[in-house]
Amino acid sequence: MYHQISQLLLAACAYNGADPARNQHLIKVHNYARMIADGEHVDAHTQFVLEAAAVLHDIGIHEAERVHHSSAGQYQQIEGPAVARSILKNFPFEPADIDRICWLIAHHHVYKPIDGIDHQILLEADFLVNAFEEPYSQEQIRHFYETIAATKTGKTLLRIHYSS
Repeated sequence: MYHQISQLLLAACAYNGADPARNQHLIKVHNYARMIADGEHVDAHTQFVLEAAAVLHDIGIHEAERVHHSSAGQYQQIEGPAVARSILKNFPFEPADIDRICWLIAHHHVYKPIDGIDHQILLEADFLVNAFEEPYSQEQIRHFYETIAATKTGKTLLRIHYSS
């Protein structure tokens, strides 16, 4: 299973091509998702699907820019699932797992309602990285911490990284 995630990371980076910022973003989000899932003792299958979704969560950016002339989250969520399916067809994922991965990609900026621990962790992992890369204000980070973050591990990481 974990060999597939490494191969998926390579495929996603190859798809993004010479775009180191986006490739580093997906690697960081994947690592945070894995860290949080480990800390929350998520079952192996859920973690596998989550990690695949974390790798591919922003895979629709280039298509969003081409079609919508924007990399805004709403367009990533529209274009990402089709791109993800085209990549995932080269891997031995179960159809139900591909559907869940694509659902997570299509909802990785949707904070309410949160549908499952995999969705929660993906939101937290992506926020942890975006808070640094954007960067977000202390007020935005505090709001996320108080209203969206729910896992003990995700909240710990937010405190470690962003408490003043």
